[in-house]
Amino acid sequence: MKVDVVRIQVPALPEYLSLMRMVVAGTARIDPLLDDERVDDLRVIVSEACTNAIEAVQARAEDQGVDVASSGAVVSLECRLSASRVEVVITDEAAGFDPAALDVLPAVTDPTRLRIERGLGIPLIRALSDESSIRSGPDGTMVKVALYAAAPVPPGIR
Repeated sequence: MKVDVVRIQVPALPEYLSLMRMVVAGTARIDPLLDDERVDDLRVIVSEACTNAIEAVQARAEDQGVDVASSGAVVSLECRLSASRVEVVITDEAAGFDPAALDVLPAVTDPTRLRIERGLGIPLIRALSDESSIRSGPDGTMVKVALYAAAPVPPGIR
């Protein structure tokens, strides 16, 4: 099975978020496996995962008394396209966290959820992807997601 792979590594700075979103969206559209709505989901996933990575790298740099812009710290993105799925892996070299220790959020129907402004990224990543995993430790975090290709629409059905 043929798999196309696109890799990009950028400085761990917020200015590069739009580039990461464009790379993954453009890659996913090379061979249109995903419809526009699913490509938008993928952009949100990448935005959330990269934002978390950038914030974690910045926090580590601050803890070490280092300027993140001059530290050489990076966030890496790899996008793999196969005939049946788009897989994205985002990695950083921050201090890591325990994904099992994340706060449990109120249900989306609970009005108190409207007051929550942080902590929605990982639940969004999990909700928007068909598969997701997070591995994190003292040397960094890897977020891996997959979105399955849309079933082909028979001719004349649209």
